Amino acid sequence: MKIEIGISEPNRKKIAQGLAKLLADSYILYLKTHNFHWNVEGPMFNTLHVMFMDQYTELWNALDLIAERIRALGSYAPGSYKQYSQLSSIPESEGQVSAKEMIKQLLQGHEAVAKTARTVLPLAEAGSDEATNDLLVQRLNIHEKTAWMLRSMLAKD
Repeated sequence: MKIEIGISEPNRKKIAQGLAKLLADSYILYLKTHNFHWNVEGPMFNTLHVMFMDQYTELWNALDLIAERIRALGSYAPGSYKQYSQLSSIPESEGQVSAKEMIKQLLQGHEAVAKTARTVLPLAEAGSDEATNDLLVQRLNIHEKTAWMLRSMLAKD
């Protein structure tokens, strides 16, 4: 059936393509955060283990919101590792890294997701897509706050 929600088909497709990149970045960041939760070691183990769990749980919940918005716009959400690796701007982490390096990589990941969300904002605004705009603003708030907290952990005394 034809979608009649007040957003033209070309605008819906552009917005959905941008959201697909946001979904891919969010999924790769989720996977990286969960990996670090399992494998963190060192004097800050308990603090980081709990913090990473909070972060991957929040990311997991966001994945559904982003994918469902893509579907509401009439497109199919990407759902394979191959698609995510092609769409994401976040490099995967391989091998064991130090707790400090985990913090750095997650900081970079949250900043990357925020940048991706910002690239979709003008598309949502041009298409008068307030629902996507609201989702993006919520994601920006979360990723920028998380980046600030991670950055603070790396500050010199």
